[in-house]
Order: sequence, then structure tokens, then C-alpha cells
Amino acid sequence: MTVEPWLSRWCARELGASPVQQLLSATLMSDVQAFRLDDGREVVIKSRPDPGGRVPTCLAVQQAVSGAGLPCPRPLTGATTVDGLAVHAEQWLPGGEVARGTDPASAQRSARLYAAVTAVTSRLQLPPPLPNPEWVHWDHTGPGHWPPNPVHDNRPGADSLPTELLTIAARTRARLLAATSLPRVLGHADWEAQNLRWNDTVVHDWDSIAWLPEPALAGAAAGAFASTETPTLAPLESSEAFLTAYQEEAGAFTTDELEVAWAASLWPALHNARAELLWDHPPVALTAVLDQAESRLHRAGASEEG
Repeated sequence: MTVEPWLSRWCARELGASPVQQLLSATLMSDVQAFRLDDGREVVIKSRPDPGGRVPTCLAVQQAVSGAGLPCPRPLTGATTVDGLAVHAEQWLPGGEVARGTDPASAQRSARLYAAVTAVTSRLQLPPPLPNPEWVHWDHTGPGHWPPNPVHDNRPGADSLPTELLTIAARTRARLLAATSLPRVLGHADWEAQNLRWNDTVVHDWDSIAWLPEPALAGAAAGAFASTETPTLAPLESSEAFLTAYQEEAGAFTTDELEVAWAASLWPALHNARAELLWDHPPVALTAVLDQAESRLHRAGASEEG
């Protein structure tokens, strides 16, 4: 096993121990490495860019959820900066299974866990971790429907997306931006099946905390909960089951709040549908969006002129 010198020094300083065995190495949005230390502990070290300074709030949320007895890895350190990257350590909690069900019963189970987590996160008074993650950042101030992203914006076809997709995005975003009176809370904004493990239940991806109205957070989760390796949009009846189960646990939404939830259920899938087009990926989210958008927008009270 070869460990980068900076990482050995970091572990010695922050954890008081040295890595002796690597258990995992993966890179997606963060560089994630799991090690067994010479004192017997098994830990995960995460490093990633943090230009907006989001990581400290995300870690505080994760710590609070773990402290409440809910299933997530407990942070073992705060975030420190190493060569421009935010680095922290947390418990290594392997095992469990990804639930691949998209049916209403699977939606209800996921919603009940999401309600339990949000009951903790929504009460926290912490600095908002802005900007929100891109896939729920409909309230950006840049031009166009999606938040500015040079990686996407400079791709061939970025200026010639299908008119139908642009219309759906415009109507969805207009309904979400109209919800200015709803209070914002902290919540997990990437509630995909691939970020959850069941049996040995664990919730991962705590970097994806957002500051949004609770109905918007629940709605985004209702649309995304079924996504595994390939992001998609949950079946309509399953999103309905998710929102019903969530309200049974957390309290009923008003008519306006429920409309916001339905609008938010579309936004992560719109983000993914755009990426599929720009990167020539199979149109999984795109097909689901085009098939379901009118039904979801009707439930969102989003006029065709929006």
C-alpha cells in the first residue's frame, strides 16, 4: 500500500494514527479513501474542492444527524484545508444494500427515513451552505434556466436543447421561484437510492446539504429516491406515495407547499436530462421527464405560460 505523504501527515496530526491498510479508493465528486489505522480504527478520508465554504456546515449537519442516533457516518474531525482541498475524516461504515425498488412501497420506506432525517436537519441554525448543489440550484442569478457551469455550458448542443425540454424547465423554475414566502431549512438534497444502504442502514453523501423550503427538499427527494447508478425520475405514483408518507410523518403540506414539492420533484431530473443530451448519454432521465412532466406540472399548479 502506498499512501501519499500529505495524507500520512494529516492522519498523524488529526487522528493520532497512521494508515496501515487501504479499504477503499474512489473518486467522483470527492476523493474518498478508507483505511485501517495502526490503532485499529477504520476511517474514511474525504478531500474535495470547497470554493464556497460549504463543507463546515455540511459536516455540522452530519454530526447532528449522527448525534441524534440516525444512521450516518459520524465525523471524526473537522474540515482542514490541504493544498486548496477541504479534508475531513469520518467513520467507515461499509455493508448494507442499495434498494433498487421504484414501487410505492419502496417510496414509502424511503420517505419515512427522509422525514426522520429532515426532522433533525430542519431545526438546525447554521450558516447556509450556499450555493446549493447544482441539481437543486434553481434560484441561481445567472442567465438561462440552469445555473452557470462552464463544463456543461461549453458543450456542443448547449445552445440548441430541445424546445420541449426548455419549456418544461421554464415552467418548473417559474413555479419554484414563486415560492418566495416559504421559510428555508437545511436538508439532504441528494436523496438517491445509491446514497442509501439498507439492512445495515446508512445514509451517505452529506456534502449534498441544501438550504431550501422543506417542501422543495421533500419534493426533490420524491423525484430522485429511485435513482441508482443511472439517475432517473421515479414513477409518478411512487413520488405520490413518497410525498404522502412524508406528510404522514412530518405534517401535512398546504396546497401551495404541495405544489412546490411537485415542481421540485422535476428539477433534479431536468438537470440530469440536460447532462444526458450534452454528454451523449442514453436518455434515461430525459425520457422520464418528457413522459411525466405534464402530470407533475399540473400537480405543481404550473401554467403552460410559465
